[in-house]
Amino acid sequence: MNDPNDSLAALISEAGWSWAGLARRVNDLGANEGQSLRYDYTAVNRWVKKGERPRSPVPNFIAQALSERLGRRITPSDFRMPDEETLAERGLSYGGSAISTVETIIDLGRADVKRRQIIKAPFVLAALGAPSRDWLLATLDEMSTERGPRQVGMRQVAGIRDMFALFQEMDVMRGGGHARTALIEYMSSYVVPLLKRDHQPPVEKALYEAAAELAYLIGWMAYDDGEHGLAQRYLIQALHLAQASGSVPLGAHVLAGMSDQANLLGHPREALMLARAGRRGLAEPESPACTTDLYILEARALAALGERSNASKAISLAEKTFGQVRPEQEPEWAKFIDAPYVFGEAAHCFRDLGQVQPLEQFGRESAEGARKQGRARRGALSHAALAVGDLARNDIEAAAAKSIHVVELAASVNSTRCIATVRDLQRRMRPFSAIPEVQQFNTRANELLGLAA
Repeated sequence: MNDPNDSLAALISEAGWSWAGLARRVNDLGANEGQSLRYDYTAVNRWVKKGERPRSPVPNFIAQALSERLGRRITPSDFRMPDEETLAERGLSYGGSAISTVETIIDLGRADVKRRQIIKAPFVLAALGAPSRDWLLATLDEMSTERGPRQVGMRQVAGIRDMFALFQEMDVMRGGGHARTALIEYMSSYVVPLLKRDHQPPVEKALYEAAAELAYLIGWMAYDDGEHGLAQRYLIQALHLAQASGSVPLGAHVLAGMSDQANLLGHPREALMLARAGRRGLAEPESPACTTDLYILEARALAALGERSNASKAISLAEKTFGQVRPEQEPEWAKFIDAPYVFGEAAHCFRDLGQVQPLEQFGRESAEGARKQGRARRGALSHAALAVGDLARNDIEAAAAKSIHVVELAASVNSTRCIATVRDLQRRMRPFSAIPEVQQFNTRANELLGLAA
């Protein structure tokens, strides 16, 4: 049974309405839209006392009725009834006010925590173009004006950034499925109330920036956990908050995440477009780490497209820019853009291009760096690339040994990407299933991850 809907009860009471009166007005609003509704006192009783949620579009009718009665805008999220069909569409929308973006993130979080249907919302390829275009146009327009010095040190913002650092560390070390719900709860209970207050412009921009960082991280965690439609919606909203904050590097960082997701899902042309949009909006001195990330993701997309020369050039530019990174001068969200990450992504580029020697060079450096840091997810991904290199050299036993290590690393984190990596290795090794070492790999994958060969 759901919890009682105290929020709805309070709004009905404030409106001075009886439950039967609300039901009648909902029926009338439905009739205006061609809906034949027959709600009565008992239906409202179930909504309030049992926390039941009527089907779409009834939550919108309830909100409209309450808005009329109270003389202010009420949304379904105000009484814990996000209209999930509308929410799935709103989550893909880039625009409107920053406050409307905050409300969309609130609704996404509530639906996410409750494991409602929104988590099954599809990834929509057509939704990628407009956000990157609008962000880039707004960013280039803002470059023509002087922005004053950024004020920092606000106590609330500093606290939010400390929490962001903590949750990002948990994602890096334990995987995206580990603490996403806790992060959503923190954002909903602490950050969102701050966003809804009036602030002086410098504080408001800083809060939007901190909220954009959190929304991005929630989206990234959902991406790593395989919830791609949900992740896409969080990332689009994070991009809009980044624009509202005036932080160009953060907006470019969100576009990098969107590019990474698009490439993983088999859309390299869109991934290339997103990475290049981020790079065009970002002046290199603003964040060499972010520029590095955009170059390496551009390389990933080019490699997936089979453009060997251009991919190699992008990798070289990523390496060159990475040499300019000064970690102490970079924002907290750029902390993960380090040698294990950059070299690991380069290894995957060369994997896709079928170039074994550079694959092994970059892959070994990435895997060793990840081992020293205790980063199992990054280690699993890099060892998997190395295993593919062994297969290309027809060293099946070495590939199987590395694959067993991938399984053991994947079992220590909550990451759907790692699971997909093991499945990919199983697929690649299927022609060699009679070899004892490959059988040991498949047995271990089944024991630790429940993955049958």
